Amino acid sequence: MTKALPLLLILMMVLHLIKPLGWPGMKKRSDFWKIAAGAIFAMMAIVLLSHSGL
Repeated sequence: MTKALPLLLILMMVLHLIKPLGWPGMKKRSDFWKIAAGAIFAMMAIVLLSHSGL
């Protein structure tokens, strides 16, 4: 699973470059970086929550 998620994110970024996904805030091809930024933010939140003892 740890290797599947990065591959899925890369696939989503490539697909967004080919044809924009049309999600809110992701209308242009140049918005592909928002997928990676969202993934990094989610990983950071998971690490912070797991180390805070919640």
